[in-house]
Amino acid sequence: MSQSRKTNRDHAKKTERPMVEDEIIAEELEGLLTPVITRQENYYRQLGLRDRILNLPFMVAAILTLLWRDVAGVTELTRMLAREGFLWCSPKTVSQQAISQRFLRFTAQLFEKVFKDLLPYLRANWYTRNNRPRPESIQFTLSKFHRIWIVDCSTLEALFRKLKSLEHLPKVQLAGTKGAVIDLITRLAIEIWFNENPRASDVRFELYILNLVTAKTLLLLDRGFYNFTFWLQLIEQEAHLITRLKKGASIQVEQVFTNSYGLKDRLIRLGSGTKKTPFITLRLIEVRSGKTWHSYLTSVLDPTILPPYVVADLYRRRWRIEDAFNTVKRLLGLSYLWTGSINGIQLEIWETWFLYAVLVDLGDAVANELSLPFDPISL
Repeated sequence: MSQSRKTNRDHAKKTERPMVEDEIIAEELEGLLTPVITRQENYYRQLGLRDRILNLPFMVAAILTLLWRDVAGVTELTRMLAREGFLWCSPKTVSQQAISQRFLRFTAQLFEKVFKDLLPYLRANWYTRNNRPRPESIQFTLSKFHRIWIVDCSTLEALFRKLKSLEHLPKVQLAGTKGAVIDLITRLAIEIWFNENPRASDVRFELYILNLVTAKTLLLLDRGFYNFTFWLQLIEQEAHLITRLKKGASIQVEQVFTNSYGLKDRLIRLGSGTKKTPFITLRLIEVRSGKTWHSYLTSVLDPTILPPYVVADLYRRRWRIEDAFNTVKRLLGLSYLWTGSINGIQLEIWETWFLYAVLVDLGDAVANELSLPFDPISL
C-alpha cells in the first residue's frame, strides 16, 4: 500500500478568498504609517523614483494587504485593487504584470527605513502604559542593566514562485537566513538582518551584534553563538550575556558560591588557551528541576548583581524570540514567500516584521487596559 506524501500546510496553495478589510484596523494602520511614509518621500525622490501610481504609499499598502488579509497572490491582489481598493488606495486598474515587476524592482531599503522609523514611536507607546505588571526578574535586572535583548537566527522557508517572471528559477530553494535582536521588555525588534545564504551560521551575525550593543546591555543567546572570542569582545564592550553550556564541555572550577541539593553556582574557566578557544572566566549556574539539572552560563561574575534564579528565569524568557519567529512565519505568512527575488524577499521580511510590531503594540495596549502581564495575551 503506497503512503501518501506528507504535506506542509504552511506551503499549501491558498485557495480561500482574502479576509474582509476591517475598517478599525485599516484606520490604525493608516494612522501609524502616514507620517512615517511622508518622512521617507524625500529619500524616495533622492533615489530617482518618480511619483507614479505604484509609488511608496501604494507598495506599502499592497504588501501589507497581501500579508494581513491573506491574499493568495498578485493576481488576486490586482483584482482587489480594481474592484474595491485596499487600505488608503482607492480602486484603480493596473496590470498584473506592472505590479509583479514593481515587486521585483522596488527598493527594499525604503521598506526597511519605514519599519525602523516606526519603531521609536511604538517604543514610546510602551513606556506610556503603566497598568500591566512586569515580572520580578526583569524588574530586578533593569536595576543593574539598561536593556535586555534576545538574539537568534532563523532559516526562511523554501521559495514559491508567485511571479511568472521567476518560474524558471530552481525550486525547493531556501530563501536565506535572518538574524534578529528583540527587546525582552517591549517585545519589539531592535534590529533585523538578512543573509542570502540559507546555510549561514549564527556566527555570521556576530560582527553586526558587536556593532549594535552598548555598555550595560544583557544579551540572551542560544548555543548557536557559542564562541569564546565573541563573548570576550562583548565583555570588553561592557555588555554581558546569558547562554547554555554545551554538553561535554570541559570546565575548571575556580570558586564555589552555592552547592546545595537544588542549586549550584560556581565560577569556572572554559577554553584551551588557543586562538580559537581562548580562556574565559564565567559563572556556571545549575538548577535542579525534578531529576533534571538545567545549566546556564553568564559573564556576570557577581551573584549579587545577577542571582542564580534570576539568570534561570531570564533565560527561560529567551523563548520569546522563538514566539516572535513563529508569529511572523506562521501567523503572518513569512513561511509562504510569494516571490523568489532577493529584493522581493526583503520587501516581505520588512513588511511582516512591521505587522508583527503593530500586533505587539495592540497586544500590549490590551494587557495594559486589563492590567494583565503581556504573556497571556494572544497575538
